[in-house]
Amino acid sequence: MVADANHQLEVVTEQVNEAKVQLEKQQAAVASADQAAADAQTRLDALDGQIRQIARSAYTTEGFSRLDVLLTSDSAEEFVHQIGTLDAIAGHTNEQVAEIATAADAAEQAQATADEAAAQAQKSYDDIAAQQKDLQAKIADYQRQYDALTAPQQQQVLAAHGGDTQAVPSGVIAPSAAAQKAVDTALAQVGDPYVYGAGGPDAFDCSGLTQYAYSAAGVSLPHSSKSQSQMGMAVSRDALQPGDLVFFYSPVSHVGMYIGNGQMVHASTSGQPVKVASLDSMGSYNSARRIAG
Repeated sequence: MVADANHQLEVVTEQVNEAKVQLEKQQAAVASADQAAADAQTRLDALDGQIRQIARSAYTTEGFSRLDVLLTSDSAEEFVHQIGTLDAIAGHTNEQVAEIATAADAAEQAQATADEAAAQAQKSYDDIAAQQKDLQAKIADYQRQYDALTAPQQQQVLAAHGGDTQAVPSGVIAPSAAAQKAVDTALAQVGDPYVYGAGGPDAFDCSGLTQYAYSAAGVSLPHSSKSQSQMGMAVSRDALQPGDLVFFYSPVSHVGMYIGNGQMVHASTSGQPVKVASLDSMGSYNSARRIAG
């Protein structure tokens, strides 16, 4: 029962992480839409001044009406030329009017998009807040259950979810500089505590560790095992290389980093530090992705 609660806590934690990733995307959409609306309004304001000047010129050219042109022209050729100039101005005016209308529509649509994105972002935030509140209650409940167990029972629970613990290997060679940096960084965190929702530098959850490791290599990953499982390229289990991310459960709710020889480094579960373990220790392998080289 406690082991199940432990796993469910990680599932909820990763759901919260994923919701935060989506919220950040929506907040970026709000910023983009707001900027688009502002740009469209700026263009609209600029065109408004232009159109007023051009409109005045459409009916008179240097104070002359079409009748003035007819009466003051010295020849038919001059008359045709000046009328052509007036028509050209009028045509340009029509183009400017159409451009203003387009800019106005763009500004209105951009603002509507911004408002919709803002509403979605707010809803996501509210959902996250509710999930976090529920998560905290579950964490407290789990801790009470765990503390009531004997020491051997606690070890059994940790082993059931966290897997075995193996020695940190030396000389792990990754296929690219970025993957090597990520592997070295992840291994350097061995011994750091597992904390729900943590992304370093002194504590981690599973996706926080892999995000932190690849960030050191200049590669940006979302703080979510689900989102990370959609990054990079798919790789089969028999083709794994150090630096590849390995995912567990269905739907994905845990991630580790493969380091070769059937081993991974991961932030496994509450009560256990970041550690090296067998790839088979989680018992529910799902898939793998190659993030770098």
